[in-house]
Amino acid sequence: PGVAGAPLPGIEIKILDNTGTECLDSRGLLSITKPWPSMLRGIWNDNQRYEDVYWSKFETYFAGDGAIIDQEKDICVIGRVDDVLNVAGHRIGTMEVESALVDHNSVAEAAVIGVKDDIKGEAIAAFVILKNNILESDKLRNELTQYVSNTISPIAKPKLLIFTPDLPKTRSSKIMRRILR
Repeated sequence: PGVAGAPLPGIEIKILDNTGTECLDSRGLLSITKPWPSMLRGIWNDNQRYEDVYWSKFETYFAGDGAIIDQEKDICVIGRVDDVLNVAGHRIGTMEVESALVDHNSVAEAAVIGVKDDIKGEAIAAFVILKNNILESDKLRNELTQYVSNTISPIAKPKLLIFTPDLPKTRSSKIMRRILR
């Protein structure tokens, strides 16, 4: 679950770091380095915006998603890199927390949103889909929150962790965070 597969023939995709250097065996920014002709259509009546939004970060197409490519060249889109939470004055990317959760051997998919918190301003709420044959429990919930705390930082520990059988997604399989809120 969560793996998009390999790119279609003729399309090349690379995972880049913030400087545009290719990342091997680590997460980074999903970039299409060999586009196809229909990508050059632009935005209706605003071609400059199309260039500024999608082609300005690198000299390749970048839509704003983070991803990992595994050994079989399958792409796992982690999420938007511009989704940032402000937890007690610390900027934490939703992608970081979701990656930490999915890194745990019990988790198939995860989605993270910010929720209002009286003390921190914003806290982390995580929605988790467990792998087959893994049962929900308070022990596992505590283990997952501690795992995020150890992997990223105690600041990134989810305040709320909800086990769910499914996540709301668009037709292109992107998580609809507005529905989770």
